[in-house]
Amino acid sequence: MAAVFLVMLYEYSPLFYISVISLCFVVTAAMVLGWFGFDVPVILRSSDETESVLPVPERRMVKVTNPFALEMGSGAASVTEGVSLRPCCLESCALNCFWGCGIHALQEALHTHQRGPRLRTPQQFQEALHFQYNHCQSFHIGSEDREERTTVIPACLGIRDFGMLPRDRYPLVAVLTLAEPESRDTYNIVASVTVAHVPDENYSLPARVLFQYLHFTREHV
Repeated sequence: MAAVFLVMLYEYSPLFYISVISLCFVVTAAMVLGWFGFDVPVILRSSDETESVLPVPERRMVKVTNPFALEMGSGAASVTEGVSLRPCCLESCALNCFWGCGIHALQEALHTHQRGPRLRTPQQFQEALHFQYNHCQSFHIGSEDREERTTVIPACLGIRDFGMLPRDRYPLVAVLTLAEPESRDTYNIVASVTVAHVPDENYSLPARVLFQYLHFTREHV
């Protein structure tokens, strides 16, 4: 109906038709400007005109020295034949290898480190794990010692695998701690926890480091 009316109006008087269209345009433009308060819509503004975002507070970076390093050693590895580890420490350390460490026990030990006393010694780790492991073997690592250490489960325990997947135990958890009490007050990192996979009869994936945790003197892990 509107189109027919406009056609009839144009046939009646083209000048009057143009005047009506112009009036409609002016009214529409006035309504739009009134809606936006006679200002430029936000969507059309430059990014420089928008309100400035509050600056993010800067955090001062602190240099932290990690005295621990542990890698998988050379040679074949298996649960029955053992596995070689290559430590590299800046200070004299104690390397403790926990075979068949319970997954939930390790998680609880890590949470204990965050909530309670810091785990700084092998004895504290054993207590935090509630002795939920099959075997523990310890080594002393000197500050200049780069020799590989081979850890193995005693054959008398009769452990050849850790069951089918999913498992409730990690094959190997290696913990590095500082051996000298005075060194524990020198570094912000007091322990290193390495979880490694060791192949067995049920899971033949090659030996590798699954993940590592660094224990700080504060709440960070």
